[in-house]
Amino acid sequence: MENIVFKDKFIERYSNLTDIEEFKKYSTTFLRRSLRVNTLKITVKELKDRLKDWKLTQVPWCKEGFFITGERRDIGNLIEHALGYVYIQEAASMIPSIVLNPSKEDLVLDMAAAPGSKTTHLASIMDNNGLIIANDYDYKRIKALGINLQRCGVLNTIITLQQGRFFKDFNFDKILLDAPCSGTGAIRKSLKTLLSWNANMVRRLAGTQRQLIKIAFENLKEKGTLVYSTCSVEPEENEAIVSYLLDTFDNAKIEKINLDLKRTSPILEFDNQKYREEVKDCLRIWPQDNDTEGFFITKIKKV
Repeated sequence: MENIVFKDKFIERYSNLTDIEEFKKYSTTFLRRSLRVNTLKITVKELKDRLKDWKLTQVPWCKEGFFITGERRDIGNLIEHALGYVYIQEAASMIPSIVLNPSKEDLVLDMAAAPGSKTTHLASIMDNNGLIIANDYDYKRIKALGINLQRCGVLNTIITLQQGRFFKDFNFDKILLDAPCSGTGAIRKSLKTLLSWNANMVRRLAGTQRQLIKIAFENLKEKGTLVYSTCSVEPEENEAIVSYLLDTFDNAKIEKINLDLKRTSPILEFDNQKYREEVKDCLRIWPQDNDTEGFFITKIKKV
């Protein structure tokens, strides 16, 4: 990927957060292709036997996840994809569902679910038991969500179409809020992010994220678990949002995430703003850490 231009303000901002040259290097190289075996329809062994001519390498943090390491990248053209045996999913994107880890009896809300990668993953973890409410606010995205749920044989999910801020008086066991974000961790998947990025956009999104995480926590039952995630590496969309939640609710507790991957310490202070000490237990991943998208994941318990 040549002739990719990073805005001066972007470089200035991110030079204070990470090794900017490493970030630019990984953000402008092709993203490794990866897939997740849909265990609702096929076992990992059966899928690997079917794709024995493909070079698949285990994703360390997901037993059903594999990097496609060979020259072929056309997994979406295979009959195994059409039959719902595999879901093409970025490896770091598999983490939030693994961290939430719902049981077969749980009532689960996927608050911003479309197009369905994490919803289908949650359904497979639950073995099609329990109940998932898969919500999104965009009708066009809802259509993709419905198609993916059908393709993957998901039976324990109800689709709802509304803005997340309208959820009220629920008692969910588990909630996944993979929040709308600037996508600065996923530049290598969409270079449009570099064109659209500006500080005002980040601040506007942070306002939406604060609203959504507050609503999510209010709809979580006592001793329930909320996972907040973004594919952004902006502190304003991550550590700042978690700090806001901790300031708002005395009964919110951050739990440490233990997974087999490289991580970077969360940001405790940025742009003259100090964040809560507890954010040190959040999971911050830069693209250069594991050669994936950048991601931020927080596991929150309602105590």
